[in-house]
Amino acid sequence: MTERSTSQPPRLLPDRPFPPYAYVPGHAPHPTRDPAGHRYGAKLEISEPPDPGEWRTCRDYLYGIDLFNHGFYWEAHESWEGLWVACGRRGPTATCLQALISLAAAGLKARSGSARGMRANAAKAVRLFGSVAGHVGSHGTRYMGLDIPALADFATAISKTPQTTGTAAGDENPPAFDLLLWPD
Repeated sequence: MTERSTSQPPRLLPDRPFPPYAYVPGHAPHPTRDPAGHRYGAKLEISEPPDPGEWRTCRDYLYGIDLFNHGFYWEAHESWEGLWVACGRRGPTATCLQALISLAAAGLKARSGSARGMRANAAKAVRLFGSVAGHVGSHGTRYMGLDIPALADFATAISKTPQTTGTAAGDENPPAFDLLLWPD
């Protein structure tokens, strides 16, 4: 995890293109339900559950990080949700993915101007990251390459933010947070 600079963050999967727009409810067509959506009619692909020790080889996980870092919060949520389902929605890897999903949902709520929704999703992420931190325990602070206590601290700060300035979707996808997920 690092603070965002003014330049574009590096890509983990530069060969995988971004969608043409970041979905923000009320500002763009729903990606899967609207015929004008960027994923309308796309075949649902079933993800393989990620191996937490081999996270560098999980393209859907890395793509979710790229999406998040570039302000595609709904799309990051979707990328990680497929992995969460593949994990059976249980266990430390599923909990870590669910925490990232909640953080992405907080970003989506921030971009759509819902401070209450942002805070609620960030608070959920705090609880989930806490559970992952308990699993990591004395083994260190990282899980799937991410600094879990730092993410919990960031989510805690967001959960206490009194307001947000919403931003519409469009050609530019300004990220809602000064946060880059950068796995080591």
